[in-house]
Amino acid sequence: MSETSRFVVSSEWLQNALGSPDLRVVDASFYLPAQNRDADAEYAAGHIPGAVRFDHDKVADHSTGLPHMVPAPEVFAEAVGKMGISENDRIVIYDGPGIFSAPRGWWLFRIMGARNVYVLDGGLDGWKAEGRPLETAVPSPAPVTFMPQFRVDKVIDFHTMLEIVGDSSRQIADARSAGRFSGTEPEPRAGMRSGHMPGARSLPSGTFSVNGKLRPLPELRRAIEDAGIDFGQPVVTSCGSGITAAIITLALESLGHEDNALYDGSWTEWGSRQDTPVVTGPPSPKAA
Repeated sequence: MSETSRFVVSSEWLQNALGSPDLRVVDASFYLPAQNRDADAEYAAGHIPGAVRFDHDKVADHSTGLPHMVPAPEVFAEAVGKMGISENDRIVIYDGPGIFSAPRGWWLFRIMGARNVYVLDGGLDGWKAEGRPLETAVPSPAPVTFMPQFRVDKVIDFHTMLEIVGDSSRQIADARSAGRFSGTEPEPRAGMRSGHMPGARSLPSGTFSVNGKLRPLPELRRAIEDAGIDFGQPVVTSCGSGITAAIITLALESLGHEDNALYDGSWTEWGSRQDTPVVTGPPSPKAA
């Protein structure tokens, strides 16, 4: 059995596949202010040949006041159809560092009905370091029809999350840093409490990759189990704003765990409210 996720492709594989008629490459880079990177500027300066730019904040539900929330299926379908992407294409998604915002794109395309979606191991930084080809020309693909099949069961809203916390019906895996989880570090967004949801497990997003590449499957499993997650039970992933939660989702799905969903509002929603339970301190010991 391979130790590599079936949802991740190498830079060598992608370079060899460039130009294939069914291949679509998507730059889904997104950065936090602290990263001091500009995704649009980096795309303009040089991207993988044929790559279209997917902006998480633009292809989103703008009615909520929360960042990059999952858009309505028809909104997503119209946006990516204009990018020349159909649900039947082979879609490779990348970001700058490797395993950061690309998994959110991978998750979003999949829950909207795309069948063959992959993440580029090593990201654009790795691609550049290896001296692989770049282009500055912006592709102008012919529009196509993307037929969405929305997996509503994969997205958790606030009221459902409140019920889950209340009845412990699903495990909660939190991708924020250990300090934000425990409440010893402030949240990067103003006016937000730090800490975590009662019963949540701490699985910082950086746990799952090394140098922008997803860790081997046995290491992913060990990290998840060491955090107290039972593979036989359902999991909800969460983070700061719904981006890096998808890294845990990628790890779970790579290991065959399909009974998972992502809390889209994540801590931006939960931590900014005054009517939600928040716990500080390290996670409680896992059950024996």
